[in-house]
Amino acid sequence: MSYVDGYVIPISNDKVIAYKNLAEEMGAIWMEYGALAYKECIADDIDAEFGEGKFRQASGASDGETVIFAFIIYKSREHRDEVNKKVIQDIRIKKSCDEHNMPFEMKRMIMGGFNVVVDL
Repeated sequence: MSYVDGYVIPISNDKVIAYKNLAEEMGAIWMEYGALAYKECIADDIDAEFGEGKFRQASGASDGETVIFAFIIYKSREHRDEVNKKVIQDIRIKKSCDEHNMPFEMKRMIMGGFNVVVDL
C-alpha cells in the first residue's frame, strides 16, 4: 500500500493566490523527486451539519480565512523519506520557503504521515 503526507492549513482569504503560486512551485519539486501525486485543495463545503465538529473549527480557521487540504502520495514511508530528503536539500525550497514571508502561518499547519489501508 502507498503512503500519504496530509496537511490542513488555515489561510487568510487574501493570501489564497499567493499560496496557490507557492504550491505550484512546491508541487513541481516534489513530483520531480518522485512523489506519485501532489494535491492542493481549497475548502468549498466545510460546514456540514453532521459529525462532531465542523472542519472550519477543527482547522482553527477564523472569519476571513479558508482552509487548504493538501496531500502528497508516495510508494511507501521509505519512499516518502527518500523524496523528502531530496526536497529539503533543494535550493529552490530554501529560496521559496522563508518562514517570515509565507502566505500562511507555519505554526498553524497540521500535518501527518498516513499508511493507506483502503485504495480503490
